[in-house]
Amino acid sequence: MQLSFAPLVKQTSGAVVNVYAEKIIQRQSPFAGDPFFEQFFGQQMPNRSEKQSSLGSGVIVEANGTVVTNNHVVEGADDIKVALSDGREFPCKVVLRDDRVDLAVLKIDTKESFPTLPIGNSDTVEVGDLVLAIGNPFGVGQTVTSGIVSALARNQVVKNEFGFFIQTDASINPGNSGGALMNMKGELIGINTAIFSRGGGSNGIGFAIPANLVKVFLASADAGVKSFERPYVGASFDAVTSEVAEALGLNKVRGALVVKVSEGSPAAKAGLKAGQIVTSVNGIAVEHPDALLYRLTTAGLGKTVNLTVIDNGREEQLSLALDRAPETSPRDQRVIGGRTPFTGAVVENLSPRVADELRMPSESAGVVVADVKEDSPAARLGFEPKDIIVSINGTEVKSTKELSQIAESDPGLWRVEIERDGQRIRQFFR
Repeated sequence: MQLSFAPLVKQTSGAVVNVYAEKIIQRQSPFAGDPFFEQFFGQQMPNRSEKQSSLGSGVIVEANGTVVTNNHVVEGADDIKVALSDGREFPCKVVLRDDRVDLAVLKIDTKESFPTLPIGNSDTVEVGDLVLAIGNPFGVGQTVTSGIVSALARNQVVKNEFGFFIQTDASINPGNSGGALMNMKGELIGINTAIFSRGGGSNGIGFAIPANLVKVFLASADAGVKSFERPYVGASFDAVTSEVAEALGLNKVRGALVVKVSEGSPAAKAGLKAGQIVTSVNGIAVEHPDALLYRLTTAGLGKTVNLTVIDNGREEQLSLALDRAPETSPRDQRVIGGRTPFTGAVVENLSPRVADELRMPSESAGVVVADVKEDSPAARLGFEPKDIIVSINGTEVKSTKELSQIAESDPGLWRVEIERDGQRIRQFFR
C-alpha cells in the first residue's frame, strides 16, 4: 500500500497561481538640488524611473478568473499578472483590497474558464488536521508542502488590525503569500500570509487567514463595493488578563473585556456595558478581542448575533445588530484655500463612518484632515492625514464650516492645536 498526496495535488494545483506585481518608482538624482551640478549639467542628470517587482501566490476561487491573494502582494502595483501552473500568463486588475485584513481580490482579464479551489468552512478545522500549502516560494515555481494545523485563533502575528490566524507547520516561505492552505478534502481553509522567522526562511511556524473571512471578503468584491466594511459595534475592548480574571472570579483567562461603549451605538442598544466580558458569539468561544472582531465580521453586515457576556459573575445573553458605521454628521468635505496654514488640506467632519474609512478610533470626533495636496502650504507645514484640528486661536473647531469661516477671516496669527495619534500638538503660524 502506498500513501500519497499526489491525487489531491493533481486535483487542486491548477487553481493556485503565481502573482507578479510591478510598480514604477522614481529614483531622485543624488545631485538634485545641488546648484553647482544643476548649473553645469542642467537636465542631463534627470530623476530615474525604476521597476520594482514583488512575487506572491494566489488562488482561483471562481471559474471566471477571480483570484484571492494577500493585499501586501499587490499593494501599490501598477501592473499585475498571474501565471498558471501550465505556464500561461494573463494580466489582471484589482477588484477589491483591504490592508486591515490583508486580502485582495483580482480578476483575470479574459473570458476563459479556469479550474477553481472550493472554499471550505474554517470553523470546522481542528488542531492536528493534515494540511497542504501550495505556493511559489522564492520564485522557484509551484511548490507543495505538507504539515498539520498547529494552533487556531492566533493573534499579534502581524502589525495590522487583523488578529485571527490558523497556525501550521507546513513550510511557508517568502513567495508563498497569497497561496492556498488546503485540507484533505481539497478545500481552501486559509490564505497563507505570514511566517515567524529569524532568518527569513521557514521555521515551521506559518500563519493563514481563515477561509470564512475570505468568503465574506469575496462576497463584498462580487457585490461591487468600493471598500470592505466591517460591522460597527461602537465599543472598545481589551484582553482579559490573569489579574482581571482573578478579580472577577473567572476560571479561564479568555474573552473580551468591554472598556467603553459609545452612546447610541449598536453596543449600547444591545445592553453592553463597561466592565462586562464577552465570552462567546453565537455559541462560539471568544479567546480575545481580535477573535471577537473576527466572529462579528464573518457573521456579516445586516445580521444579528447572540453574545454571551459575564456581568458581576452572572452569565447573560444579549442580541447585537450588525450594521455599517453610521455617518452621524454629514462629512461636508472641503478643500481649504486662501492664505492659511491649512491651504491644500482636505477636511471632513468626523463620524464613525469617516473614522472607519481613515482607520481611526470610532469614537473620534471633530474635524479631521482626510488628505493633504502635494506641495501645498499645509503639506509644507507638516499637516498629515488623520490630524484632528482641535482649536484655532483658542476657539474650538467643531465643523468644517467653522474651519472654513475662520480661514476666510485671515486672523494673521494662527495658534493651532491638533491631535495626532492621541497626542496634542500646538503650533504658531504667521
